[in-house]
Amino acid sequence: MNQVANMRSTDAIHWPHELDDCIVAPLLDDNPLPLLIASQQGQSIHTLSDALRTLAQQTLNTTGGVLFRNFKVPTPLDFKRFAASFGMPLGTYEFGSTPRSKVFAGVYSSTEYPAHQSIPLHNEQSYTRQWPSRIWFHCMTPSQTGGETPIADSRQVYQAIDPAIREEFIAKGLLYVRNYSSALDLPWQQVFNTDERSKVEQYCQSQGIDWSWSDTGELSTRQLCQAAVRHPLSQEWVWFNQAHLFHISAMAQDLRQALLEAVGEAQLPRNVYFGDGTPIPDATLDAIRAVYADTCVAFPWQAGDVLMLDNLLVAHGRNPFSGDRKVIVAMA
Repeated sequence: MNQVANMRSTDAIHWPHELDDCIVAPLLDDNPLPLLIASQQGQSIHTLSDALRTLAQQTLNTTGGVLFRNFKVPTPLDFKRFAASFGMPLGTYEFGSTPRSKVFAGVYSSTEYPAHQSIPLHNEQSYTRQWPSRIWFHCMTPSQTGGETPIADSRQVYQAIDPAIREEFIAKGLLYVRNYSSALDLPWQQVFNTDERSKVEQYCQSQGIDWSWSDTGELSTRQLCQAAVRHPLSQEWVWFNQAHLFHISAMAQDLRQALLEAVGEAQLPRNVYFGDGTPIPDATLDAIRAVYADTCVAFPWQAGDVLMLDNLLVAHGRNPFSGDRKVIVAMA
């Protein structure tokens, strides 16, 4: 039985009759994010893909995220096929900032950080000027404990941040500084998926990234980016950057001090400043982190789950976990 009668009666939504036997309702009692579409018959996700796509496309701009549950998605190829059915080319992980493994074209592992570490909430590639508009997660193996993918509505984050902080970030923009090294962070060959300097330079030039090479062949980049953007459909403002993640204050204090003593601030693997080059106070970023903590929601993964997010509207992260965990990702 459908559980969202008010949505079905809305003239703007075409409710596919194929979903009459599915549960369609907010997953959580106190938050509309994510919208749950759950099969009660355990059908293949491809059997209802047209209807699922129709409903998801109509509701995503409001909810920001849709969780498809209890559908059969037996292989990574089935996941890719479902994500590709939305009609947008699946992207490659260019100019990445975290380690991932390629499953096959268009599908990657989730970020391969140690299980005991959390990953702060962020919008995918919001540290660049070009980003995916959609992102899908497929849980193949849920962890024994933890491992949730917390999510937060970027519109709510924007509204909850102190207006004075918002205004300064938007007026100045952000300058991301990266130094690539296999010793301290990702090597440039992995980030740019090439061993050729000329291809790196072509990419940087096309994206408005300043670059320089050291005498030993190491790469440094600097890029001015946005702090917030308007959603292209709703024109709502969303908080859209990774300052709280790239900034040195995201490191544990002992690691931060050790790196500063070892290489100095200019050679940190990554850092971020205001667009005019002035430092961002730690306290400012702590206030932003507190907003993310206050606005995020989380739910346990179930095997077979597919979570689809509007990457502008919803930030995501990862909680620490124990046991095996396998979540794969597609972006478009």
